[in-house]
Amino acid sequence: MKVAYIFSTSGHTASYKLGQMILPQLEEHNHGAEVVGMFFFDDNTYLLRKGDSMGERLAKLAKTSGMLLMLCDRCALERGLAQGEPGNCTPQNTVEGVQVGCFPDLYQALNSNIPDYIITL
Repeated sequence: MKVAYIFSTSGHTASYKLGQMILPQLEEHNHGAEVVGMFFFDDNTYLLRKGDSMGERLAKLAKTSGMLLMLCDRCALERGLAQGEPGNCTPQNTVEGVQVGCFPDLYQALNSNIPDYIITL
């Protein structure tokens, strides 16, 4: 089974649920599903800042597994994690391999590895 996660809830949802539950399971290869992508909104985008320990761990996993890591373009621009304009921007100050976009970009990126389920946290 393939899943994609969307981290949309503000607060420490992503840092706790991802950092304390999902990420350790992925690193130990016992998550129970293949994670094909993660999409981050609002302050959750900060997890993929260059030098962030959780972000660096995610980047390492993404590189070996082909998992998509994507930031909401408007959220990333607002937080200095992208440059350009909404709909046409590139990541900056992020861990390796991060993409920036909106839902159409997410759909296109996942089109070659379609998840069975999308889970919003």
